[in-house]
Amino acid sequence: MLDAAPQSEQAFDAVAGLRGAFADAGAPLAGTLVGGSDATALDTRASAQHDLLLVAPLILAIVFLVLLVLLRSVVAPVLLLLTVLGTFFASLGASMWLFQNVLGFPALDTSVTLFAFLFLVALGVDYNIFLTTRAREERDRSGTRLGMIAALTATGPVITSAGVLLAAVFAVLGVLPVVALTQIGVIVCIGVLLDTLVVRTLLVPALVFLAGDRFWWPSRRPGTELRAPAEPREAAAVR
Repeated sequence: MLDAAPQSEQAFDAVAGLRGAFADAGAPLAGTLVGGSDATALDTRASAQHDLLLVAPLILAIVFLVLLVLLRSVVAPVLLLLTVLGTFFASLGASMWLFQNVLGFPALDTSVTLFAFLFLVALGVDYNIFLTTRAREERDRSGTRLGMIAALTATGPVITSAGVLLAAVFAVLGVLPVVALTQIGVIVCIGVLLDTLVVRTLLVPALVFLAGDRFWWPSRRPGTELRAPAEPREAAAVR
């Protein structure tokens, strides 16, 4: 029996300490198993952390490859992935403040972080692709800056309406009597609103304006390939 509160850090430290002590005691105590609700919760949390550290890099790597092939650029996928990660961490931080100060949840469910990451990366990249592919098409006609303005004008209403609708859908999960679903719904709702109203509207266009044509490196705008300098007319006449 532990003196610490159930599933608290003190209880987890006690379980880990017991396991370490039995493992170091040698035979026949080395094979002793420490069970119970706190031990189960500790193992569940460790498994969830392992899954997050394994799956999250794989998701980001696959998304990077998709953006690399689709946009034919190296700089653009890196910047777009940074905006997606920024949206995830911002929504996670805002949700944690809301959980602890308004909704009364002391911590996240073990499976919430991975599912929220999966949803926000998928939705964020979807909006990124919708905006930047149109910007690439417009860039071939009018340049990087004017192309992004035209793409934002064309896709902005669609992205905003879709984002608000998805945020409302995930907000419905917040009224369900299941803590994990409530937390996922709140995190994704905040993340989608941030992604729609701030990142896709302000941050991504600002990055494109600052980077200029380097945003599409190493691809070049059609008609701007390097050519040999024209021979001066005077030299041609002398020859």
